[in-house]
Amino acid sequence: MQEGIQQGIQEGIQQGIQEGIQQGIQEGIQQGIQEGIQQGETQVLRRLLARRFGPLPEWVEARLQAADTAALEEWAERVLEAATLDGVFQEKP
Repeated sequence: MQEGIQQGIQEGIQQGIQEGIQQGIQEGIQQGIQEGIQQGETQVLRRLLARRFGPLPEWVEARLQAADTAALEEWAERVLEAATLDGVFQEKP
């Protein structure tokens, strides 16, 4: 009986470890996908900005690297209407 309990505990531990590993892998994949999407958005926005306004100053590169996806999407929309590079990044009230 004691042997059966020990075996059950070991099987439970192994199952828990396997489930934890699978969950970690899935979370890692999702994080990698999100980071890839954000990097792609950053690259496209950088190209649009450079094409419209010329060579980009360092402060723009810093803003692009620090931005989240929502900011990148907002700035990408502003590229179409902004008269200046500053106008793309200007905070809206």
